[in-house]
Amino acid sequence: MKVPESIKTVFAAIRRQVTGAPLMSWLFGVLVAVALEYVVGYPLARALGLPKVPALFGLTLMLKQPLLIPSALLYTTIIYVLPVGLIAKFSDVLGNAIAARLLKLPFVVTVMVHLGMLYLVFHLWTGVSDYRLVTLKFMLIAILLTLSLNLINGYMGEFSCSHPGFMALGAYTASMFTIGLFTDNRLLGEAVFHSPLLGYALFPLMLLIGGAVASFGALIIAIPSFKTRGDYLAIISLAFLFIVKSLIENLEFMGGPRGLSGQPDWATLPMVFSITVAGVWIMNNFVTSTMGKGLNAVRDDESAAEAMTVDTRAVKMRCFLFGAFWAGVAGGLYAHVIRYISPADFGLTKLAEILAMVYFGGLNSIWGSIVGAVGISALSEVLRPLQMLKWLCIPLLLILVMIYRPRGLVSFKEFNLRKMLSPRRTKV
Repeated sequence: MKVPESIKTVFAAIRRQVTGAPLMSWLFGVLVAVALEYVVGYPLARALGLPKVPALFGLTLMLKQPLLIPSALLYTTIIYVLPVGLIAKFSDVLGNAIAARLLKLPFVVTVMVHLGMLYLVFHLWTGVSDYRLVTLKFMLIAILLTLSLNLINGYMGEFSCSHPGFMALGAYTASMFTIGLFTDNRLLGEAVFHSPLLGYALFPLMLLIGGAVASFGALIIAIPSFKTRGDYLAIISLAFLFIVKSLIENLEFMGGPRGLSGQPDWATLPMVFSITVAGVWIMNNFVTSTMGKGLNAVRDDESAAEAMTVDTRAVKMRCFLFGAFWAGVAGGLYAHVIRYISPADFGLTKLAEILAMVYFGGLNSIWGSIVGAVGISALSEVLRPLQMLKWLCIPLLLILVMIYRPRGLVSFKEFNLRKMLSPRRTKV
């Protein structure tokens, strides 16, 4: 079917506008929109007959109460669409000039300015409701999990099923330190230190210890797995997942099957945001380094890589331990966001969720991991009112993606930060 010329013209105009406005303009537009909602969101929602400020751009509310669809659409248009679109349109020249000036400064300054604006957007957006805050934290943690598994399943070309196990090791290790040292707990006794400020300052160190324990667990898998080729990693890693889950269920000092609660509320938005940004930056440097090039060579043809003097076993083991480390860090954050963990949280359901994010977003791509994590997390929340039907819609979407985009939506796409922050040239 031929697309009408009028529709082509509209899409061409939108494309010119999107490519003409720099990231600085879009961030400023979104910042104005969330600030507007923060100030007048509640009065506007009441004036439009909405019971509350829409949580996820009105999508969840539309599914719950279809009669409120016109009001929710009008609210989203007034608060988000018009401010963002108008500011991006009329500030493209100024935004390009600012972007050009920023690039003359040290690149780290440019990055920090954009990250500061992005954090301010998140801070204002989540200030409207606690539900938004928790949802955003889980999305950021999902980005870490998805990207760390993409290192193994995408960049390395293997298939691992052990990520929930690594996540559990990091979650329980970090929780044992924070609860045992800084809180009074029935299982672990009285606190050793009574300074929450000290505990919050040491919290990143405890997450790193959790990641290190997860890496040690990965070493147990890697030593026998990478002596062979084929599907042995998938089998051994799945067995490791069940071993970790069963082990935790039988350790009473860790709560056993009842779980472990009482984690301090230290996974604040600044903490989760900072660790996620650091994780994405470090993993992007990893895949663009010489080690990352070796991973690509191993994925494409392991025999040829060996002939080119690549130590394939060492490369695979380092990547596997590195991915496990960040899964452990993500698990520690997850435990302190939800403030309760049990072995049931780290089973096959969690594995299916992480795998869906990886293959939905795209293999061998930092962008793909971000798109997959945010997309699946947002869909799960938006479709929550559908209850059981949600578990039909998401798998159906995944099937369609696998049919028409077998490698995911944004596969094999380079994460070029300098290009992303550069001024735009409008195509005439």
